[in-house]
Amino acid sequence: CVTLDVQAACRDTTVTQELLKEGFHRDLLVKVELGEDAGGCAVAAQVRLPPGIYVDPYELATLQQHNLTKAVLFPDVIDVEAPEYLARDLLLLLFLEPDARCSRCFRAAVPVHARYHRPAQGTEEALVVLESPEVLLCCCHSHLSAECWKPAEVDAPCSSDNTSPCQWHSTKHSPAYKESMLRVPVGLREHNSLVCALTLLTTVLCSGVILAAACKYGHFP
Repeated sequence: CVTLDVQAACRDTTVTQELLKEGFHRDLLVKVELGEDAGGCAVAAQVRLPPGIYVDPYELATLQQHNLTKAVLFPDVIDVEAPEYLARDLLLLLFLEPDARCSRCFRAAVPVHARYHRPAQGTEEALVVLESPEVLLCCCHSHLSAECWKPAEVDAPCSSDNTSPCQWHSTKHSPAYKESMLRVPVGLREHNSLVCALTLLTTVLCSGVILAAACKYGHFP
């Protein structure tokens, strides 16, 4: 961090998020434009992930080893196989990198994955709502405008490479979109009986084929 006297026009700060790619495996892109030049301060976005979507901590660790992204996940141990109805919210602190096209712009992306949902009634999609991220700023001992910035209760360092605690500050922003929608394909409840019957029939047929082959070609004492 750099010690600075920062005066920020927080009303001019904007944040947008986009879900790139298609299917269950996406990239979450977060872009922030501050009211003024950050002047060396660390900029991050705090993203709350609902139970229907998650970040794989093992994948995140690999990406950070190759300096492809920087983030802190709370909690850092999660069940990546759990369905949506057995999962819980996650908190992602995504460190943003300066955007070369704009001196006040920052951006970062991180892979996210949709969880399997319960079968639905009358629809083949479930909606996962992503709320707008919260913009955070860490300037160490700098003096931020009290009218625009307030201390944030974030227990995290100023960067993913540093373990020292840092006082983060949050600002009110005007997001271009209040929320993003992820549409997840789900099964239909009215097909439950058919799926169970076909699964049972397939299991019986496969077991019969295996048993017949074992009796025909197997060598038993």
